Amino acid sequence: MAQKQQQEELEEGQHGPFPVEQLQASGIASLDVKKLKDAGLCTVESVAYTPRKDLLQIKGISEAKVDKIIEAASKLVPLGFTSASQLHAQRLEIIQITSGSSELDKILEGGIETGSITEIYGEFRSGKTQLCHTLCVTCQLPLDQGGGEGKAMYIDAEGTFRPQRLLQIAERFGLNGADVLENVAYARAYNTDHQSRLLLEAASMMVETRFALMIVDSATALYRTDFNGRGELSARQMHLAKFLRSLQKLADEFGVAVVITNQVVAQVDGSAIFAGPQIKPIGGNIMAHASTTRLALRKGRGEERICKVISSPCLAEAEARFQISTGGVADVKD
Repeated sequence: MAQKQQQEELEEGQHGPFPVEQLQASGIASLDVKKLKDAGLCTVESVAYTPRKDLLQIKGISEAKVDKIIEAASKLVPLGFTSASQLHAQRLEIIQITSGSSELDKILEGGIETGSITEIYGEFRSGKTQLCHTLCVTCQLPLDQGGGEGKAMYIDAEGTFRPQRLLQIAERFGLNGADVLENVAYARAYNTDHQSRLLLEAASMMVETRFALMIVDSATALYRTDFNGRGELSARQMHLAKFLRSLQKLADEFGVAVVITNQVVAQVDGSAIFAGPQIKPIGGNIMAHASTTRLALRKGRGEERICKVISSPCLAEAEARFQISTGGVADVKD
């Protein structure tokens, strides 16, 4: 009987993360479980991925209890080695969310990958927010149409989210507009601390329903205004690193596709005189290392935009043309 129950639990585990309440079965008091939840740890995975010193900072949990909690979590979550063939089999099941343009999907080998962070950077009007709006709709499509069959979450730091765009894009994909809007959870971030706190709320929402996509537009806009000059640079980068680490945890735990947009800065050094100002993404190396796939967008002729794969563990450096239409991101009509 117990074996059958374990088997069922294992099967259940393949569909998503274990809720943190499962630790009670391993002898952790319900009061301690509640403390973990209040600290924003809603799944057993998040407990297993959290460093010991962070767990020790939770009020009311002693050192002995922390060790017991870590032991219980590591029994439920596999933290050891597996073979590359097993990992390969798991990666074959990873869902890709279509961008709306078949050319763009081709260089992304299917679309935006779930379970990792994709960073999109470019100047203003290069199509970053439009691509985000399109993904909010396509992630709700059935799997056979290149969707993710899940809800979308949108953290907006720039105030550029427009629900009527979602309605126009939904019409193109033949989806019910009211349902599409209902499936997008939206939050406006007002400062960098608020932006980080929203991720705790996001985690508790993801435990309850299936989300396929998490968008932060833009991840760096508030960092440009909350921190000033060189004096606060290291504080800014540490804060940004922690925020990006939390995003990566969400991607690992819930298998959502995390898409972040990034702003750019013009390099006004000696070379600018000859070649015109070169643009580079802000956030420095911390940003570059945190994102799994990095895409650069730039303007083309008229409504045309060009996307280039800058860095990725498995995609070749390539470019694709797409255009922004009423129905979102689409292929260029020659």
